[in-house]
Amino acid sequence: MEKQSKEKKNTKKKENKKKKHIFLKVILILLLIISVLAGIFIYKWQKNGGGWKGAIKTTLGYDENKKLDKIYCLLLGQSQNLTDTIMIASYDPNNQEAALLSIPRDTFVGESKAYASGYDKINAIYSWKGIEELLEDVNEITGLNVEYYLKVDTEALKVLVDEIGGVYFDVPIDMHYTDKGQNLYINLKAGYQLLDGDKAEQVVRFRHNSDGSTYSYEYGGEDLGRMKTQRAFLTALLEQTIENMDISKIFSFLDIAKQYVETNLDFNTIKDYVPYILEFNIDNLNTATLPGISEQAEISRIWIYTVYEDETEEVINELFYGTNKDSNEGNVIDENTITDTNVSNSENIKIEVLNGSGSSGKLTEVVNSLKANGFSVIQTGNTSTTNNTTIIDRNDLSQADSEKLKETLGIENITTGNASETVDATIIIGTDYIM
Repeated sequence: MEKQSKEKKNTKKKENKKKKHIFLKVILILLLIISVLAGIFIYKWQKNGGGWKGAIKTTLGYDENKKLDKIYCLLLGQSQNLTDTIMIASYDPNNQEAALLSIPRDTFVGESKAYASGYDKINAIYSWKGIEELLEDVNEITGLNVEYYLKVDTEALKVLVDEIGGVYFDVPIDMHYTDKGQNLYINLKAGYQLLDGDKAEQVVRFRHNSDGSTYSYEYGGEDLGRMKTQRAFLTALLEQTIENMDISKIFSFLDIAKQYVETNLDFNTIKDYVPYILEFNIDNLNTATLPGISEQAEISRIWIYTVYEDETEEVINELFYGTNKDSNEGNVIDENTITDTNVSNSENIKIEVLNGSGSSGKLTEVVNSLKANGFSVIQTGNTSTTNNTTIIDRNDLSQADSEKLKETLGIENITTGNASETVDATIIIGTDYIM
């Protein structure tokens, strides 16, 4: 019995020893596999530039030789079930270029302008017809084929800004506005400053002060000014997010997106573009506003924004395709050709018209006169009431163009203003303008 007991113990020891050896072998194999994978990861991480950017690129499978298509996406900022911020964004990872086109929230998409209602404005389409109808309307207006959308609740903006520690931004004017019905309280001083989430929301939602004052006519007036501020803030947010982000914030961003963002972009599509976006230079972002005019409906008297189709085509071509149907690109010009500065080239002059007269009729009259004389009116808006009608030259108009512009409006003088990438001249309609 004692001998059998010893034999059993020895057998058990051998089995345990064998199991221990097998276990150690498995551990060694796993460690070897992990070491190989870690080595591959480190090699790719270093090849992708190292740091948190390299880690993200490596994790998502970044391939610098992979060619991705240019992507278009409808960006929507929602507040109280209305999409008051509507933009089309494009991004081309191959040449690292991006564009933003603002669509005014009052853009008319109905059937009868005379009897227009609030439901005929593009910012109401999402709430009562849905995202597919909104995409269809946007594509019809712009001639693009936007398939993707990304809707962000304004609460997400606040959370994101706080997550990255705030955004430095140059607030263009003093902002003081109260609307208890919307629970909106705006109180900001002009100037470069660090904005937390709450202040960031105030900036992008501001249109005018409680006393009726708004952005200056040079900046763009009420609605145009707000869209300009929104684009500028989003640009700053994107730039500072990329600069200040680290690997530890990725999961926080995913949580924010899950809670506040609605999109039809799938993860595989997003992960392909993210590594490229991390290398994006904000200087390659171009922005514009959908050309049109703010006017009152003839019967209902509601304010709507009517899109200029021809000018919209030009802006779309230039912004998203880098072409202009009126350009001379590709044409050979003889070096002896002389440009006649005494002849107006008004069809190439881009004009913005800001109404400071308080009369929609005067705005319509000025726009019609400019277009009848060949000028390209690409955007209109309202501004604070002013007494004098003014022409502001922003891009060194020729003498012939200046004279034609003055003759068209019956104005004697032209002032010089800040240079602009989007317009050549700004017309401020004052109460003195005679129809």
